[in-house]
Amino acid sequence: MAPINFLLIYDHEQQHLVETLNLGNRAEEAARTYAEYERRYRGQKSIEIVLVGADSLETIKRTHAHYFSDSAADPFATLVAGP
Repeated sequence: MAPINFLLIYDHEQQHLVETLNLGNRAEEAARTYAEYERRYRGQKSIEIVLVGADSLETIKRTHAHYFSDSAADPFATLVAGP
């Protein structure tokens, strides 16, 4: 069975997940949606767009837990904030 594609839009400045989209298992459509979101958020350096595939959202929450955490200890915050 093909993996389910999920698009994660994460704001490092605000340290929260802006949106999570279930894009189904059609890779070409998922790639088009990913490209659309990349264009939409172009120039917004604090926004990260991630396309991942798995058997369920629960798996993504385990493998990419830092996107779903409510913790203020974002491991990427210093990379976005700079010196």
